[in-house]
Order: sequence, then structure tokens, then C-alpha cells
Amino acid sequence: MRLSVLFENDAFIVIDKPSGLLSIPDRFGIDISVKEILRQQFGNIFTVHRLDKDTSGVIVFAKTEEAHQALSVLFEGRDVEKHYVGLVLGNPVNDEGSVDASIMEHPGKNGKMITHVKGKPALTDYKVVERFKKYAWLSLQIHTGKTHQIRVHFSAIGHPLVADPIYGNNSKLIKRHALHAYSLDFSFEGKAYSFISPMPEDMQDLLKTLEKQSKHMLIEKNL
Repeated sequence: MRLSVLFENDAFIVIDKPSGLLSIPDRFGIDISVKEILRQQFGNIFTVHRLDKDTSGVIVFAKTEEAHQALSVLFEGRDVEKHYVGLVLGNPVNDEGSVDASIMEHPGKNGKMITHVKGKPALTDYKVVERFKKYAWLSLQIHTGKTHQIRVHFSAIGHPLVADPIYGNNSKLIKRHALHAYSLDFSFEGKAYSFISPMPEDMQDLLKTLEKQSKHMLIEKNL
């Protein structure tokens, strides 16, 4: 599989990850991953952060141990701006806000997370970009990097991501949960970096479908 490279230098490489591809190998080692593909090309590759298998967008891998240590400190210390876009079920009451709820592993379901006071702190900011009858298109920023953070947070407040089979329901609108890691911004060795992943085709089609439905409803209402 050929990966789309957004940026590369001697210290790290930035990939535009497609949905359906693991960031790193799972415990079974069956499915291919971004890390394995990069390892075949570069040899040693180091994990800095991860995206869920069905989340598309910007992801960074280090090419040296030194870069790995430095970048890991940045990501763990909230010194990286991480922006996402996504579609959720229903409409949040406020046009913008925050979900501040600790996250932990579900005690009875492997691979699932829950919000719980005994979990690790997690903070997600959101803004409503566009409202539809049954959905809302959100711009999101996470200040922590907990597993499934956005998916867990918005399920917890009653607005799960569209087509999320774990925290919501499947949908005919799109074949994977509607979440895209849009951009990353950070400073490394005194230089500022900013990376943007273009909106993938399935997310573009999703928006076009909803916008068409909204126009049809408006026309019918005015007849």
C-alpha cells in the first residue's frame, strides 16, 4: 500500500492516514498498519501518537530515538494543537463548548472506553460549524490524547459520532465513524510546523448528501 506523505525530514514523517488502516500493529498482527508500511521503507520507526483504525487524517511517526523522545514529550504535555472535524447525531444545545470528563477502560467490555471519575483527565472543545435536521457538523480540538476520546465524550453527552458501531449506531450515510483528524500544529527544535489533511472523499460526500437533503426540505417547506 502506498501512503500519502504530507511531510518528511530526518527526524519525523507525517502521513495522511486513510480510514480502515491501523496506525500500529494490533496484538494479532493480522491487519496491515501505517507503522509496518513505514518500517519496510525506513527500518526503525517510532510511534508518537495514534489514530483509531477508522479515523482518517494527520499522524506523525518519528524516524530516530531522539526525535521520538522529544515528540512524545510534546504530545504528552499538551504542546500540540490537534484539530478534528466530525458529524454527530443530534444537535448540541450550545454553538460551542467543552466536554471535560475523565476516561477509563470499560470494566466489562474489551476495547471500549467510558467516562468515569476514576479515569484519566480528558478535555475536548467543540464548535458547531453547520446544523442539519438530525445531525451537527463539528470542529473539534482535543487537549489530551486518550483512547477514543472524541467518540467517548460525545457519546457520553448524547451526541455520538455518526456510524460509530461501538459508541453509537451504524448508518447508511457513511461506512465508518464520521471523524477526520484535520490538522496538527507544534514546534520542534525551534521551528513551527503546521500540517493539514484534506477532507477525504467519503466525508465530502457525506456533507454533500446532507446539504442536498436540507435544500430539498427547505424547498418543500416553502411550497
